Amino acid sequence: MMSMKKIPYGGDYNPEQWAPEVWDEDMRLLKLAGIDIVTLNVFNWASLQRDEETYDFSKLDQIIEKVTKADLNICMGTSTAAHPAWMAKKYPDILRTEWNGMKRKFGGRHNSCPNSPTFQKYSVLLTEKLAQRYKGQKNIVAWHVNNEYGGKCFCETCEKAFRVWLQRKYKTLETLNHEWNTAFWGHTFYEWDEIVIPNALSEEFAENRTMFQGISLDYARFSSDSLLENYKAEYEVIKKYIPEAVITTNLMGTYKPLDYQKWGEYMDFISYDNYPGNEETPAYIAMKHDLMRSLKQGKPFALMEQTPSVSNWLPNNSLKRPGVLRLWSYQAVAHGADTVMYFQMRRSLGACEKYHGAVIDHVGNENTRVFREVRELGEELVQLGDCVTGSRYQAEAAIIFDWDNWWAVEYSAGPNQNLKYLEEFFNYYEAFHKNHVPVDLISCKDDFKKYKVIAAPLLYLIKPGVAQALEEFVQSGGTLISTFFSGYVNENDYVTPGGYPGELRKLLGIWVEEIDSLPVNKFNHFVYKGKEYPAGMLCDLLHLEKARSLAEYGEDFYQGMPVLTCNEFGMGKAYYVAARSDADFYKRFILDLCLETDIKPLIEIDDNTVSEGVEVTVREKEGTRLWFLLNHNSMPVQVKTPVDGINLLTGNEHKKTEILTMKEYAVEIIAESSRKN
Repeated sequence: MMSMKKIPYGGDYNPEQWAPEVWDEDMRLLKLAGIDIVTLNVFNWASLQRDEETYDFSKLDQIIEKVTKADLNICMGTSTAAHPAWMAKKYPDILRTEWNGMKRKFGGRHNSCPNSPTFQKYSVLLTEKLAQRYKGQKNIVAWHVNNEYGGKCFCETCEKAFRVWLQRKYKTLETLNHEWNTAFWGHTFYEWDEIVIPNALSEEFAENRTMFQGISLDYARFSSDSLLENYKAEYEVIKKYIPEAVITTNLMGTYKPLDYQKWGEYMDFISYDNYPGNEETPAYIAMKHDLMRSLKQGKPFALMEQTPSVSNWLPNNSLKRPGVLRLWSYQAVAHGADTVMYFQMRRSLGACEKYHGAVIDHVGNENTRVFREVRELGEELVQLGDCVTGSRYQAEAAIIFDWDNWWAVEYSAGPNQNLKYLEEFFNYYEAFHKNHVPVDLISCKDDFKKYKVIAAPLLYLIKPGVAQALEEFVQSGGTLISTFFSGYVNENDYVTPGGYPGELRKLLGIWVEEIDSLPVNKFNHFVYKGKEYPAGMLCDLLHLEKARSLAEYGEDFYQGMPVLTCNEFGMGKAYYVAARSDADFYKRFILDLCLETDIKPLIEIDDNTVSEGVEVTVREKEGTRLWFLLNHNSMPVQVKTPVDGINLLTGNEHKKTEILTMKEYAVEIIAESSRKN
């Protein structure tokens, strides 16, 4: 992570879009706003390289000199997110082919084929020249490779590369044919070059709908890996010239096409662009922060981009209400961010982001509401100093998040096309969030033994070693929560014979015989601890083996069959939730299991303690616990202070259980013990 004496504050600056006479005014305004770091050179390839041999860094040199004299630090981009027009004209292999087989022309971004020899050659060469030229630039504190990697290519070059990728994975066609079950519909392959890309021209009849799940699942993995190889090539050439460089690329939260858990292994620190949709709740936004933090085993991440005011791509781009910019910035910090950064510094005058928010608006001065809010937050971050940076978020509970399962669940041809991985995952995340229980979002490869409770919703696909690791976790005293549609297939979407839930059957102590798929708005019901809850979407018809039933279905021909079970396994317990329920059930059930395993919510939950819409998190540094209280309500609320401590934003002392009135969208940061300098 970039090392600074305070939370770095800044964001994307694109002075190449402006005449040099504007730059001096930019420096004045950015310093006035409290900006201390700018991300440069993100989309600048066209001005840096006019042809194969000609590179011109003179304008970039001037920009770097200007921001250096203004005492600004630099996050240095590599400019490889959009190739130049001359390159597309001369080397058409660089252009992507769409899912429907349409060959792209020059334009847009995310338009470079990741397996194009042209792109691979010139992107690395440009990055090498940048690293060579600026390796001695002391105020470059981080390197930013490309920008928001994404999308897929379906060209012939990718098809050939896919075959090579498959040979490395499966070794023989016999193994591939078995794992893909190509005997179905007579799809047996006799030569590697008979394998074609799964898209609209072959196996896929709609996006996310496929006739051969194994093929499409592997192509999703291959596509993520292809872009990762692009990133790694640029990463390695920077390290060649600047071994001490810290390198990242900006991720996009719950972005389905890329397996960020795999990407995180190759990033020096995680950086993340936070652009919530209008419908996203505070818990949903928090979930993405927690996912980003968990990619590097809980290390702080960088909030690389957010809009100071509005986005430009939503159907309705509403303004952030006064105070929301500050609130959402601190929410990211509360969940592990060690930077607060924006896109963009100055609003563009043309093209698709001219109405995207910026620190400096089209009016070009400091006399705007947004600028004032940015400046006020900048002053607060100076006041906080290094109190927060480097502190860690602590959790005793975790939820397994897995991109392979996300892809596989939604490629599945049945049992219910309304089943969405992210929705089911969020049901469990929201329950922890509402109960004010900190939670990590872990991968299947992470250390399970660190936690007391692990939820694994929709663990449909079981990778090698995962079932054994879960057994060891529960055997040694852990509590596992599993759900319907879990344990059905191996890592290649090949069904595990012998009855559902496959490799999890022994651990869960049940046998699932059938699945009833219910349409939207139709429910069975069950009673848990005296209250009735709905059972919908998928309802497993299961038999107890060693488990015991905690609740049963109330209707239909499977009335009386278990819907909630518990299996004592070694020193721990494995629970199974056999149907989708509602938020009230998840909140009650998760709280019960947390209390049972001695995981205490950060605050007591009752009507007199905290209002709905108030979020509480804790970060810890050198024995000091920093409590973040965030009021997401558009009205004042009263909160019972959770600890004795000093408010780092006001300097006020607070006593535990005293009533604190928080204004709309207010933030309080309370140091539980004396602040350490």
